[in-house]
Amino acid sequence: MKEIASAALNAHKDVLEKVMDMLQDDIQSVCRMVVSVLQSGGKIMFCGNGGSAADAQHLAAEISGRFETERRGLPALALTTDSSVMTAIGNDFGYDHIFRRQVEALANPGDLLIGISTSGSSPNVLAAFGQARKTGCKTIGLSGRDGGAFSGKCDLNIIVPSPSTARIQEMHILIGHIICEAIDQAFEDEN
Repeated sequence: MKEIASAALNAHKDVLEKVMDMLQDDIQSVCRMVVSVLQSGGKIMFCGNGGSAADAQHLAAEISGRFETERRGLPALALTTDSSVMTAIGNDFGYDHIFRRQVEALANPGDLLIGISTSGSSPNVLAAFGQARKTGCKTIGLSGRDGGAFSGKCDLNIIVPSPSTARIQEMHILIGHIICEAIDQAFEDEN
């Protein structure tokens, strides 16, 4: 067990160091984009599959509820949480449309869609990016490996430099928490 823990911790540390070296400017850009959208009255939408769906729900809750400081609730939602909507859309239009259709229904120009996928190639997230662009929303991808099809399909694709799904997901939630901290800082003065 000690070897398993040591290997995982060292792998995490290695990927974290790469993220620190390669992605700090992009993470700062994402933070500025998210804060700007919220300050302008827009909302943040998240989507993803599997563990990325859980991350989407987690981050939306941190924004609409609170992260670490007392501030007002801000508009954020995970497009992964309404089972009736998802199953209706999946049944009537196909699984690849479960997020696209919700973006079509809920998004306004100036909103922001954050799509999360370790491969960067989830068809339903890519379809949501396409709809978001048609609607006039900004788009951010959180991906890994080589960025997959997200590259070129969103305004900014944060590519975690790792082939490991676990390490990519760990960095996605860290990046999400950095975004939440930037939001807290931007809105704490309103109290």
